[in-house]
This record gives sequence, structure tokens and C-alpha cells, in this order.
Amino acid sequence: MLKQLLQGFIDSSRDLLPIVLVIAFFQLVVLQQPLPDLGNLLGGMLLVVAGLTLFVRGLEKGLFPIGESMAYAFVRKGNLWSLLTFAFALGFGTTVAEPALIAVSGEAAEVAAAGNVIENSAASQKSYANGLRLTVALSVGFAVLLGVFRILKGWPIHYLIISGYIGVVLMTGIAPDWIIGIAYDSGGVTTSTITVPLVTALGVGLASSIKGRNPMIDGFGLIAFASLTPMIFVMLYGVLY
Repeated sequence: MLKQLLQGFIDSSRDLLPIVLVIAFFQLVVLQQPLPDLGNLLGGMLLVVAGLTLFVRGLEKGLFPIGESMAYAFVRKGNLWSLLTFAFALGFGTTVAEPALIAVSGEAAEVAAAGNVIENSAASQKSYANGLRLTVALSVGFAVLLGVFRILKGWPIHYLIISGYIGVVLMTGIAPDWIIGIAYDSGGVTTSTITVPLVTALGVGLASSIKGRNPMIDGFGLIAFASLTPMIFVMLYGVLY
């Protein structure tokens, strides 16, 4: 295990090296300024590498196996509604608890209050932020549910992706200007640290356990579709709000 952790530490360091080089180049060559508080900076980078190493190790040992095993179990059970309910709950639960979404929703509420979109009060900002957060979570849950149904039916993924982009373009034309930027950014919440591994593991496990499905073709693509639905749902939220 120590050997595997060491190898993971080396891999994480290699993955972060381009970021470090870019920052150092612009700080020292372009801006021509010394790195501030170099000791703390190096210590923080070391903690980032260690955290990334443990996180990836945890994904390999925990989240990926449990996602795939649950997909196998639901297929063996043969109950479509329980599988679809689990898919929705997985997408909703992993998104509504995402710290980045909580932070972005709060920031969007403050900006909306400053722009007189909502009342400048704590209650109004909290209501707006919670509504935005629940809207994104519901959209991701719906996307994962539809993505699982697509795997079961064998529909090509590009049909859903193209339809999703058409929906985004149409909603952009009728949504108020102040919500469009927030809606586009909300699609990035599906790249969170919990949603991606669990949803990917569910899709791959499901495609692997169904006869005639190819995990490489049918198992991936859920995250791409889940990134589109928050844009549509949040713009609709802006229209209704």
C-alpha cells in the first residue's frame, strides 16, 4: 500500500507540474515579482499533492466500486423504477451538497440583490440562493435519470447532447439577461469531486451489466448531458422568478 501511495504521490506531482510552471513563469518572467511567502506556498502545494493523492486513491477504492456494484445489483433486481429513482436521487444528492454550488448560489444572491433583481434583505437572498441551488440539483437528478434510461434503451448519446444544446440556445433567447451568465456557469457544477466519479461509475457499471451494451460507448456521456440541463433549468428559473 505504501508503494502504491508513493506512486500516486509521484503521479499527482507530475499532473500538477504544468500548473506550477505556468504560475511561476508569469509571476517571475511576465510580472517580474518574487513569489510571496514562499515557505507557506511550498507547504500548501505539498498538502495539495498529498490531498489529491489520497482523493484519487479513495475514488479507486471506494466510490468507483460502490457505483458499479450498485448498478449491477439494480440490474439483477430487474426493477426499472427503483433504478430510475436511485439515478435521480444520486444526481440530486451529490449536487445539492456540493460546496461550490452553495458558494456560487450565495454569491449570485448577493449580486441579484445589488442589482435590484430581488429585495436587498437576508431573507430574500437566502430564498433566492436556495431556489437556485435546488433548481440545479433537480436538473442534474433529471439528467442522470434520463441518461440511465438512455443506456437501458440504447439511444445514441449525441441525440441527447444535440437536443440539450438546442434547448440551451432556445432558453437563452427568452431568459432575462441577469440569469444567463449564472445559468451557463451552473453547468460546471456537474464536474464536482463527488458527482463525476459516482455518476461515471454508475454508467459504466450499468453498461457492463446489460447484454449488448458497450461500456466505452454506452457507459460514458452522462456528465456531458448533466452539464447542459442546469443551464436550461436555471434560465427557466429566471423566467419564472
